[in-house]
Amino acid sequence: MSWLEALILGLLQGLTEYLPVSSSGHLAIGSALFGIEGEENLTFTIVVHVATVLSTLVILWKEIDWIFKGLFKWQMNEETKYVINILISMIPIGIVGVFFKDYVEEVFDSGLLIVGCMLLVTAALLTYSYYAKPRQKEKISKRDAFIIGLAQACAVMPGLSRSGSTIATGLILGNKKETLAQFSFLMVIPPILGEALLSGMEIMKGASEANAEISASALIVGFLAAFLSGCAACKWMINIVKKGKLVWFGVYCAIAGAVTIIYSLVG
Repeated sequence: MSWLEALILGLLQGLTEYLPVSSSGHLAIGSALFGIEGEENLTFTIVVHVATVLSTLVILWKEIDWIFKGLFKWQMNEETKYVINILISMIPIGIVGVFFKDYVEEVFDSGLLIVGCMLLVTAALLTYSYYAKPRQKEKISKRDAFIIGLAQACAVMPGLSRSGSTIATGLILGNKKETLAQFSFLMVIPPILGEALLSGMEIMKGASEANAEISASALIVGFLAAFLSGCAACKWMINIVKKGKLVWFGVYCAIAGAVTIIYSLVG
């Protein structure tokens, strides 16, 4: 992997992690176009995912600080209830990670056709959430946190946007736009860090030749690109959700999905 490829893929990951257009789908498309696969692709994917998690910590540091300050008061306050909701939302993705990890990896290796189809699903979900007008709720309930977590678990499919699925699901359930983006971005931090740690340990154990092929400079460039673009996208996405303009991302996903399907069939 060259530094230019790392720069492009890092920017793709950082921008699309928070925008509702599927970072996994775009990373799969980019990797396929550049001919990057196997352990080299896995190593890079882990690095840029960690970079985007760090960008979340930077942009939402005030909210994270608020949560921890309240949590360590050791009482059932708003902050503790918020953390409980995040833990509840993690249950579905935890089940998928433990029992269906091999199946998910097989899906990721199945080519771009599945990516294109899931981009179309993302488009449909974003469009429906834009036109749905449910009764508004003041706070995210434990039930809604679990359902939003189910949406996150489904979004392990390449091309099905995690942020798009969780935010759209929350909107359909009637949760306020102002709180959904923050909740969606915070709930993904533990699963991504956990997956990165486990995958990193597997790579270190394997010590494969493909892993050695990716240079330190490419990893650094990819990390910085994903981190900086992730910071910008995270901030931008929060403002977009507040204004409720997700339908245009649905249009983009529909076009990208159609193009990807056609490319996979004729390429």
